Amino acid sequence: MMMKTEAEHAELAQDFNKDEERVNWHDETLWWLRQKRDRIAHQIPEWEQLRETASTIKGNVLSNLSAYLTQFEEKAIANGVTVHWAADGAEHNNIVLEILKSHGVTRMVKSKSMLTEECHLNEFLEQQGLEVIDSDLGERIVQLAKEAPSHIVLPCIHKKKEEIGELFHQYLGTPEGNADPQFLTETARQHLREVFLTRKAALTGVNFAIAETGEFVVCTNEGNADMGAHLADVHIASMGIEKIIPERKHLGVFLRLLTRSATGQPITTYSSHFMKPNPGKEMHIVIVDNGRSVQLGRADFRNSLKCIRCGACMNTCPVYRRSGGHSYHTAIAGPIGSILAPNLDMKEYADLPFASTLCGSCSNVCPVKIDIHTQLYKWRQMIVQNGYTTTTKKTGMKIMNTVLSSPGAYRLGGKAGRAVLKYAPFMVNNKLNPWYKQRDMPNPPKESFGEWYSKNKGEGKDKA
Repeated sequence: MMMKTEAEHAELAQDFNKDEERVNWHDETLWWLRQKRDRIAHQIPEWEQLRETASTIKGNVLSNLSAYLTQFEEKAIANGVTVHWAADGAEHNNIVLEILKSHGVTRMVKSKSMLTEECHLNEFLEQQGLEVIDSDLGERIVQLAKEAPSHIVLPCIHKKKEEIGELFHQYLGTPEGNADPQFLTETARQHLREVFLTRKAALTGVNFAIAETGEFVVCTNEGNADMGAHLADVHIASMGIEKIIPERKHLGVFLRLLTRSATGQPITTYSSHFMKPNPGKEMHIVIVDNGRSVQLGRADFRNSLKCIRCGACMNTCPVYRRSGGHSYHTAIAGPIGSILAPNLDMKEYADLPFASTLCGSCSNVCPVKIDIHTQLYKWRQMIVQNGYTTTTKKTGMKIMNTVLSSPGAYRLGGKAGRAVLKYAPFMVNNKLNPWYKQRDMPNPPKESFGEWYSKNKGEGKDKA
């Protein structure tokens, strides 16, 4: 379970970077997914039109969210579903607990749900004496390792197969040293089959909720959500308020975008529709706010609620790929997490919007056209204005503002910098300079661009 930590992104990323081999294949694997995404997107002539359509649909939802949520509730209740509303994570967790208690359930199977990670549901239920088994293979691996997922779609992307083999040997009794992926996957299948058959309650997330019909859709590649929900007597679905789409016909737009953006697949292996409980069984939907309405009210950041949790921004982000998901110390890592987390606690997550190059690659690949890098920049401004940056950073920015506001100071600073690099490089090539920790300082130029331009600005006219 991801807990709040005193360490910030830079410090946690430095820990991740101690294992250079791990960093390299983490980087290469995620970039491979980005390349798969590009290839399959280019096969669809109307790809940009799909993105624009999805963004427009989500924009309509955000502008009429209350009406769509009310419509969804009415239709779901008419379908025989029990609907609950939770203002925050604590209320969500208590609702789930009460449902389980009312049925005498002490063991539950759960499919992937980033909302429950956000609400720390597993930890809460375990503290109440209930057992929760994550049925997604990646989620189960990190659960055994007592870690949080490091990626929305690939929860254990940070784990080597040898480490997974050790976990399975310790907890599932596999032969020591066996790290064959096919063998480990089959072991997990056998282990989880018993769980599916014996758990009377199952919890799933919600990828899309359709206001028109009161149904919801869960997308998985393993079918684990189906196994849990269909075999259990009680199905609980945890849903963020932003998961609404207006009509069933809109679903086709998002399903074409979701998995292509996430893993470069044409479509998710299982897109499961849930509308009403089977005879003799119960279905509950817990609709959760947990800061989303606050984000909705922030004009600069409301578009972040369009997110469909594909992870494309993580796969392309040069910072995420080289720093790992756990360095973000929040449930949702990467660029999208860095604009969602400060909304929950600006002080606690003040470091995350600065964990970016602002290169814009995240915005370029986002299937619903969230202006992620722009929002990261705006969060930086807001965090500074609210006084949540370090004294060192504030002092540095004030000095930079003074220098860049004065041509004379700028020229003087440039000359001083070139002199230091040339005659006293040890003043910057040391451990106190964060830039130098990961890079070689450049060779100093003989002159500034301004000096060069002053000497050569007439040459072009003479040649003309």
